[in-house]
Amino acid sequence: MLVNNTFHVTYCTNIHPGSNWKQTFQSLKDNLPEIKKNVVNKEAFGLGLRLSNKASEELNNADNLAVFKSWLADNNIYVFTMNGFPYGNFHDEPVKDLVHAPDWTTAERMRYTKRLFEQLEELLPENMSGGISTSPISYKHWFKTDDAKETAFKKGAISLMTIVKQLSQIEKRSGKYLHLDIEPEPDGLIENSDEFILFFESYLIPLGVDILKNDLALTSIEAESLIKRHITICYDVCHFSLAYEEPEDTFRKLETSGITIGKIQVSAALKIIFEEENKENIWKALSVFNEPTYLHQVTQKVGGVVKTYNDLPIVLAQKKDFKELRAHFHVPIFLEQFGLLHSTQDHILKVISVLKKNAISEHLEIETYTWDVLPQSLKKDLSESIVREINWLNQRLKNNE
Repeated sequence: MLVNNTFHVTYCTNIHPGSNWKQTFQSLKDNLPEIKKNVVNKEAFGLGLRLSNKASEELNNADNLAVFKSWLADNNIYVFTMNGFPYGNFHDEPVKDLVHAPDWTTAERMRYTKRLFEQLEELLPENMSGGISTSPISYKHWFKTDDAKETAFKKGAISLMTIVKQLSQIEKRSGKYLHLDIEPEPDGLIENSDEFILFFESYLIPLGVDILKNDLALTSIEAESLIKRHITICYDVCHFSLAYEEPEDTFRKLETSGITIGKIQVSAALKIIFEEENKENIWKALSVFNEPTYLHQVTQKVGGVVKTYNDLPIVLAQKKDFKELRAHFHVPIFLEQFGLLHSTQDHILKVISVLKKNAISEHLEIETYTWDVLPQSLKKDLSESIVREINWLNQRLKNNE
């Protein structure tokens, strides 16, 4: 849906099971009409589509894509953004660090992303931009040395040029502007804004300019402009709050570096503030969020430096004398507090405050994918909860305060 005549607001369908196309399409049919009815009724409703590699392959079989397009049109639903980060299954089995596999050093990741863009070109309405969010190149702990990390950055930058060339061709052919939104996250090869800018300036631009100059007969200025047009950042509010970055500071740094924000994923992390008199109960409350499906990195800021613990069980086992921790657990955005625990909802409100003054991105996608693994006390009807999240965000975007 279009909010304030500027922002396409949706939720990411990685919240629904979708290991293959049949399951993905059934999940959409089971949930979307009711959600749309309770948010916009008969008006157009935008969709943040998540396709696994298998679902994407099967969407190209027979008349599946034509049937899907017809269903979207019949229900007045449009696709403007896609989540191309998780490649495989994302529900009902441990995902952990394998959410990054295959990474951007592999041909599999590139082929998957190319296919998604071909499908997005077909699905995207005319006169609208489209984007796909993706992995931050790889998972940091898969590389034991600085040389290994540098090799991964180089391979990733070179692979991304295939996507830049594809998106340039699509724009020439159809007039549709598409962008790939790289999503930093804790323990990703790119974790924060400084690491994103470093990758951009030290690998993506120098390596990419040489490739595009040679392959497309461009000048250095033209090649750099093409890279910056089609490779953008996905600003996940949860992830940047885990990096203890203030939104206005991050947005200023990105703008100075000429980096565009392709998509903002509206999400909240857990914030744990340890009160001396209640520490044991706070630890008990946090332990309820310990589940085996996803990585729940935990961050701590000490003396201006952010320390990351690989997963929540590590912190629970240590129970050090912390003052504040933040945990990578996407919690409902409409709640500021969960009993003795808090959320980083304040970061979402700061982002909204910036958006009201400066539309730094027109794509806003709510991404609370952890409903299945939330503590029982927080589990509500799924469709009802999604509607509540969308309405919460829309009301704050429309609020004049």
